[in-house]
Amino acid sequence: MTTATTPPKPSARTAQALREALEDDIAVGLYPPGTRLDEVSLAKRFSVSRTPIREALIELSASGLVEIRPRRGAFVREIGIPRLIEMFEVMAELEAMCARLATRRMDGSERAALLEAHERCAAAAGAGDPDAYYIANEDFHDAIYRGSGNGFLEERARDLKNRLKPYRRLQLRVRNRVGNSLAEHQALVDAIQAGDAETASAVLRSHILIQGERFNDFVASLAAAEQTRRKQG
Repeated sequence: MTTATTPPKPSARTAQALREALEDDIAVGLYPPGTRLDEVSLAKRFSVSRTPIREALIELSASGLVEIRPRRGAFVREIGIPRLIEMFEVMAELEAMCARLATRRMDGSERAALLEAHERCAAAAGAGDPDAYYIANEDFHDAIYRGSGNGFLEERARDLKNRLKPYRRLQLRVRNRVGNSLAEHQALVDAIQAGDAETASAVLRSHILIQGERFNDFVASLAAAEQTRRKQG
């Protein structure tokens, strides 16, 4: 089992805060897919009872990020490659729809939030910091979801994005992916600012889809992560 080495998160100890902390830890690879999330160890780490830990794990299970197995405990969900491809295909269509609607509906403050997140992505890329890029990238995509003006679509897009968090983050560690991602963001921003909804939709769809050499590199990164996990187990 992977041992957590990072310090506990801030003082808020609600199940929601714990869920968000565990989501972040899963996304950065602290708890890779297949890892058992031991309630006792987590309670000790966060200095709480097992009750809010259990509630947080149930919430993560409902979102699809964690699998609770009877009499065995909670595990970070493992997604097979064929299923992963299917999920990215659906994610691409959801985000493409968000982009098309956002191009037509974003107000001034929402556009400003998108540009601010894009600038932080550029700064992180320039600094060679994939973790900072990931955080800014999350805000960039969230700005597109909110800008769609469709609450139901925003919820569905965010739900699926949360399920794919570990894989979306790992994808950024593929060689040259951060630079390419930033260029794709720029093309999307340009399309939105030009009011070209169809181009914005197409750019974001392509941005999410994993195909060709990018997919092969991504699969190789998954294999490397799994090998590291086994060595640490």
